[in-house]
Amino acid sequence: MNLEEYKGVYVFAQQVDNVISGIAFELLGKARELAADLDTDVTAVLVGYQVKDMADQLAEYGADRVIVVDDPELETYRTEPYAQALAGVINEFKPDIMLVGATAIGRDLGPTVSARVATGLTADCTKLDIGDFPLVAVPGKEQLHKQLLMTRPAFGGNTIATIACPNNRPQMATVRPGVMQKITPVAGAKAEVIEYNPGITVNNKFVTIREVVKAVSNTVDIMDAKILVSGGRGVGSPENFKILEDLAEAIGGTVSCSRAVVDAGWKPKDLQVGQTGKTVRPNVYFAIGISGAIQHVAGMEESDIIIAINKDEDAPIFDVADYGVVGDLNKIVPQLTEAIKAAKANK
Repeated sequence: MNLEEYKGVYVFAQQVDNVISGIAFELLGKARELAADLDTDVTAVLVGYQVKDMADQLAEYGADRVIVVDDPELETYRTEPYAQALAGVINEFKPDIMLVGATAIGRDLGPTVSARVATGLTADCTKLDIGDFPLVAVPGKEQLHKQLLMTRPAFGGNTIATIACPNNRPQMATVRPGVMQKITPVAGAKAEVIEYNPGITVNNKFVTIREVVKAVSNTVDIMDAKILVSGGRGVGSPENFKILEDLAEAIGGTVSCSRAVVDAGWKPKDLQVGQTGKTVRPNVYFAIGISGAIQHVAGMEESDIIIAINKDEDAPIFDVADYGVVGDLNKIVPQLTEAIKAAKANK
C-alpha cells in the first residue's frame, strides 16, 4: 500500500429518510480542524436515493466536496449495499482519513467497510487529533508524524486509549454523537459535487425489508436538552428520583443519570451521561448525588454551568462544578424546587 496516494479527510454524511443526521455536521466540524493540520480538504460522502439536493447543506457545514452515491438500492439503510457504496468510494478516491458517526448505522457500517478495504478502525472515539506516533519517541523506532490519533474509552470506561493506524489507509474511526461540535453554517456556501456509483451488485448478503416500524418515544433526547437534572448512586433508590423529576419539571429540564444508576437498573441507558453513555452540553447541568468519576465528567464537563449537590465535601464533582452545595440532597432538592416554583408564581 502506497500511503502517499491517500489524501483528504472524508466524512460519511449519514442521512435517514433524506434528512441529514446531526452527527454528520458534528463530524464535518472536526474534519475541518484535522484538514487544517494536514493542509488538505474535507469531503462528505452522501449515500442514498435521490439525495443530491442535500449537498449544499453539507457545504454550509464545512464540506469542500461532496461525493454522492445515488441508487434505488440505497433508499433505506441495509448493510450490504451501503458497504459496497462506501467501500467503492474509498477504493476509488483514496481518503487519508474516513470518519463515521458511532450511531446504530455507523457502528454497523464502519467495521464492515474497514474490513473490505483492509484497514483498521477505532470505534466510539471521544477525541481526534493529528500528532506523532508513538506519542513518546522510542529509541530505535521511527516516530511517524501527522498521524490520526484516535482516543476512546476502554475496559468499560476505566481507562483511556489513544490508537493510531500507521501502516494502513484510510485511518478510520467511528465518533460518538455529541462529542464534536458543529461549525456555524456558512449560508450559501457551495461544494464541488461528484456523482459516483461503484455499481451496487445484488448478492446473497442482501436482506429484504418487509416493513419499517418507527417507534415513537416519549423520552426527550438528553443530548438536546438545555437543562439536565442528573442523578447518581447517591440519590439512593429509583423511587427517590421523583424529587429530581419534580425539580426538572419546575425548571423546564430533563432528568439524566450516571452509569451507576443504569447498572443498578434504576434508569434506562438512554439517559446515561458519561464516556459509556452520552456526551451532553446543556446550558445548566445539575449533578445530584454524583461523585464525579472521570468517566462521568468526560460526558458533561463542557456544560455551560454545572451545579453539584453532594453530602461529601471532598467529592471530585466539586472540582468541575461552578456552584456546589454540600448537604443532604433529600432536603436541598425539594427546597430548591419549591423556591423555583415560588419565584415563577411571583412573576
